[in-house]
Amino acid sequence: MKPSVLAVLSLLALACSDARPDPPNIIYILADDLGYGDLGVYGQMHFATPNIDRLAGEGMRFTAHYSGSTVCAPSRDALLTGRHTGHTFVRGNKEIEPEGQHPLPKDTVTVAELLQKAGYRTGAIGKWGLGAPGTEGLPSRQGFDLFYGYNCQRQAHTYYPTHLWRNEDRVELEANEGGQRGLYSHDLLTDEALRFIRDRHERNDGPFFLFLPYAIPHAAIDVPEDSMGPYMSRFPEVPFPGRGRYIAQSHPKAAFAGMIERLDNDVGRITALVDELGLGPNTLLFFSSDNGPHLEGGADPDYFDSNGPFRGYKRDLYDGGIRVPLIARWTGTVTPGSVSDHISAFWDVLPTLVDVATGEAPTGGDGISFLPELLGEPQREHDFLYWEFHEQGGKQAIRLNGFKGVRTGLDEDRNAPIELYDIENDPGETSDISSAHADVVTEMARILSEVRTPSADFPFPLDP
Repeated sequence: MKPSVLAVLSLLALACSDARPDPPNIIYILADDLGYGDLGVYGQMHFATPNIDRLAGEGMRFTAHYSGSTVCAPSRDALLTGRHTGHTFVRGNKEIEPEGQHPLPKDTVTVAELLQKAGYRTGAIGKWGLGAPGTEGLPSRQGFDLFYGYNCQRQAHTYYPTHLWRNEDRVELEANEGGQRGLYSHDLLTDEALRFIRDRHERNDGPFFLFLPYAIPHAAIDVPEDSMGPYMSRFPEVPFPGRGRYIAQSHPKAAFAGMIERLDNDVGRITALVDELGLGPNTLLFFSSDNGPHLEGGADPDYFDSNGPFRGYKRDLYDGGIRVPLIARWTGTVTPGSVSDHISAFWDVLPTLVDVATGEAPTGGDGISFLPELLGEPQREHDFLYWEFHEQGGKQAIRLNGFKGVRTGLDEDRNAPIELYDIENDPGETSDISSAHADVVTEMARILSEVRTPSADFPFPLDP
């Protein structure tokens, strides 16, 4: 006896209900040296960031998210490879002349490569810093179909560069030759990002992943007059005379506020285009920063309270150097206005994005997918988080069971004492309580001695 039409339709409906929906587009916007406190929704009072704040109102704001490192290159490595700095290939800002930084190896597996395999079209637009021209570390050799921007972090110290790169081709910017200030690079990056989104929508040939690592507000402190002008008389200024690669700036506070205003405006432009094209329900959009606020080029993070309630700045492993904003918007999926205190870090981004794309997070790295947190479902927690930094005498940090441990001066003493903080009740890391918690210190010391692998390219005081 043949099944009834109703029965067949019921079976088809059941099959369709169990089918996985189309994977969403993913946009990951990364600011550069933006502190936890540099956004209105995280407490900034001196200037407004309405567009980024609106993202938080339409999505989820994380309060305990950490960067991969306390400087640019290793932080990006952790983000793209899902490994903490005890395992990353790049563990510091190691320069290559005349242009570029130490490269990712050829056999690196990046989140972009994994998303490509899942059918995504991939683009990286902004500052790279993970491989000089001609090396295997180039974005075009690490999973990105399109790259446009700065190859080199040093070149990104100017917002009026003489050239950028498109894939592996150098793009000359004649309007900036001879010290001219014709094309502000941040505007070029935003325009390229908008084109990428619109083009991928029009082609309609699968989901896309856009990695957008802007240079703002990294020094130099420099922005066009239309962003800087409204702040010119608002703040007490100490002119910066210019030093090294950083230009002189007569109104560094006004310029800094203007830079973040321009960043916020362009985040708004990107979000508006996503919504205009009807992509909001099928686009997961993130906003974060690569590390804490810097002290360079005339920047004054203390005046702006850029590190919020936390101690330290860029190059520190106290939370001011590594705790960063994270906002996630996925219209109709992530609960609007939600706030998460889930403890996460950059090495969680790779498993999260692959989980979003394929329904299964990869194993073998240091990260944990926080997709369940985004969906309001039970979330697995880390046993601990770990960082190391080979500059300034050698440093380590660990977050473990509500405590934070920091070790400095490892160049001079491989057994340097661990400073211990009750990070939940003392987020400013003001009171070292190591003498009262010998058991916690002992456990941290054990983990710190076992958690890392040596690196020939980035020697560390604890290496054999």
